Amino acid sequence: MITLWLTLTSGCAWFLSSLAGGGSALILIPAISFLLGTAAIPPTITTGMIFGNGQRVWLYWPSVNWSLTAWYLPGAISGAVLGAFVFSRTQIEWLSLLLALFLISSALGYLLGQSVPFLQPRAWYFLPLGGFYAFASGLIGSTGPMLQPFYLGYGLVKDELLATKSLHVLVVHAVKLAAYAAFGVLPLPYLGYGVAIGCAALPGNWLGQQALQYVSEHRFRQLVIVFIALSGGLMLWQQRQFWAFW
Repeated sequence: MITLWLTLTSGCAWFLSSLAGGGSALILIPAISFLLGTAAIPPTITTGMIFGNGQRVWLYWPSVNWSLTAWYLPGAISGAVLGAFVFSRTQIEWLSLLLALFLISSALGYLLGQSVPFLQPRAWYFLPLGGFYAFASGLIGSTGPMLQPFYLGYGLVKDELLATKSLHVLVVHAVKLAAYAAFGVLPLPYLGYGVAIGCAALPGNWLGQQALQYVSEHRFRQLVIVFIALSGGLMLWQQRQFWAFW
């Protein structure tokens, strides 16, 4: 029954995230936490993301921005290994709170029509950004659309955004999976649930690609910005024990 619920949730999550430029993990994380517990989130999400993003890379391959990818990968690979290592030793739960505040403030800047200089990055910015993203992802499983504002600011939309981001995320999660296994935090049951999530992503991605053809670039940007705000709000709610205490 757990596998069935995860499969259904995954298919819906990947379809919706195709229209919003990503963020399937933000839908899957609450389901995994409820059904399997919080300890299962990083290894299960990581395994599922490899399948889902791998298919997206195949679907959108011609649209990959390779100059951006060349800057992104070195930092991301090292950050993923470091994040997985720290996760195997401890957990930094308040990191999700900081990410939530960042996502909400970024979305507000776009919605208010303000020009935010640091959200209009050059290609080399993605070297440190990729490192921090991968490190945080290694710690908490997934950081949602953390880099989405930067991809938008760089000028990526629709197919190019999905292709480039999916390749970036695929590499990060593949490195994380190997690191989790090396550091002894990848139990086989979690690997199986992750495979189920990943297989369910295949029809969701395909249907999302068909629907995306009918979405304009302007509408796509709007959907991405709204999803950034919703993701930040969800992450903030999940960490309510921190701000409620304050």
